[in-house]
Amino acid sequence: MQDIQDLTAVLRSNTPIVVIETYEEYRVIELLKKVSNILFQPLFSWSVTEWLMRVDSGLGRQKFNAEPGDILGQIKSTRERGIYVLCDFHPFVEDAPKNVRLLKEIALEYESLKHTLVLVSHEFSIPPEIKHYCAHFRLSLPNSTQLLNLIYEQVDKVRSEGVMLNVDDTAVAKLAENLRGVTFDDARRLAHKAIVDDGAITHSDIDTINRAKFELLDMQGVLQFEYDTSDFSQVAGLQNLKQWLAHRAPITAPQAIVDKPKGVLLLGVQGSGKSLAAKAVAGMWHRPLLKMDMAALYNKYIGETEKNLAKALELADLMAPCVLWIDEIEKGLSSGSSDDGTSKRILGTILTWMAERKSDVFLVATANDISALPPELMRKGRMDEIFFVDLPGAEVRQTIFEIHLKRRQLALNLFDLQQLATVSHGFSGAEIEQAVISAVYTAKASQLEVNQTVLHQEIMKTQPLSVVMREQLQSLRHWAEERTVSAH
Repeated sequence: MQDIQDLTAVLRSNTPIVVIETYEEYRVIELLKKVSNILFQPLFSWSVTEWLMRVDSGLGRQKFNAEPGDILGQIKSTRERGIYVLCDFHPFVEDAPKNVRLLKEIALEYESLKHTLVLVSHEFSIPPEIKHYCAHFRLSLPNSTQLLNLIYEQVDKVRSEGVMLNVDDTAVAKLAENLRGVTFDDARRLAHKAIVDDGAITHSDIDTINRAKFELLDMQGVLQFEYDTSDFSQVAGLQNLKQWLAHRAPITAPQAIVDKPKGVLLLGVQGSGKSLAAKAVAGMWHRPLLKMDMAALYNKYIGETEKNLAKALELADLMAPCVLWIDEIEKGLSSGSSDDGTSKRILGTILTWMAERKSDVFLVATANDISALPPELMRKGRMDEIFFVDLPGAEVRQTIFEIHLKRRQLALNLFDLQQLATVSHGFSGAEIEQAVISAVYTAKASQLEVNQTVLHQEIMKTQPLSVVMREQLQSLRHWAEERTVSAH
């Protein structure tokens, strides 16, 4: 109903050309039929296959011959006012100065002709000659209630065909929440897919639909969809972070009025588990995880980097509720004299989005180099909390060994985990994992079984970062001591 009111207002505003970028062409036509009845104007639709056709109700489908090269001239010469929908007309505007001129002349003669052109395409680049005469209109996306009704409509449709379905109402509510941001048509297709794939709607469908939704929005390369979101059983230590997240787990009860958590900054030593923790947040909260690589956003062409970032943040908003993980955020925000101010503009865009976003996107930013982070990002209120992820203690290192030995199906009774934790003092989680991997390769090459001795030898061969970069680590710990909360 709101779309009808809004589009009617646009057409009443004496705008000669309305541009609608959408894949829902049939929905636009049906919407314009209602608008044309309100405005008492005839409605015509044109496409390269159907030519020009009168489509408003009660008058049948009158068809007129009008090829691409003639349609604008024919509209211009028609004295009867009307609404003309041109479907996929964009190829006939690009590098076509005559058609651009005809569009402009129809717009210039609006007061006498009263013709409104509605250009409907998946994408339309407006020539500068006619920008002044154009208005954009965007179809609304379905809200949660409409999505819920849409899913149950699909359930009823499948059941009417004699198919027995297992429908979990809580899963339906979650599915409706996760389908926000897609069109009616796409939501209908995704809901139908969730039903017919396994003859049910259960919580197992949520991840599949999230992946399909991300691919549908077609912004791969700007963001990555992380398919493997580990749960916290695979993250050793980080007890303070786990408790903080548990207290802020998403609340779906309608009567619960709380401020939604904004995000956290995870600062720490390389290989200490920051990335794994980011994945674990999504796994713990059962949300899709999007990863933004700041270094990959940069483009040599002026303005393209900012455009890439805007696309990434827009997609995150559309994928909400979700977790947005910005990996090594300092790489994209460190100011430099040779980037023509790009890093400052990037920072400004991110800060504005963080302050103004209404979508349920939880931000997890990870950083290794605190000196490269701008102070504006560190200010309280930008993030809910800043956690320092230090090197794991002895007990946590023991757990890390246990996790990686089990993952490689090695018998734990062959290892003294307490002794391994002692000799690996100063190791990060990543360095412990690499020691286990090296021990497997060494044993295989020597045709031996992986045991305590082999693993101990690999540990002793390794110089951890805590030794190689002792001074930098001490400086980082000193900075974090009074400015951050320990994640462990």
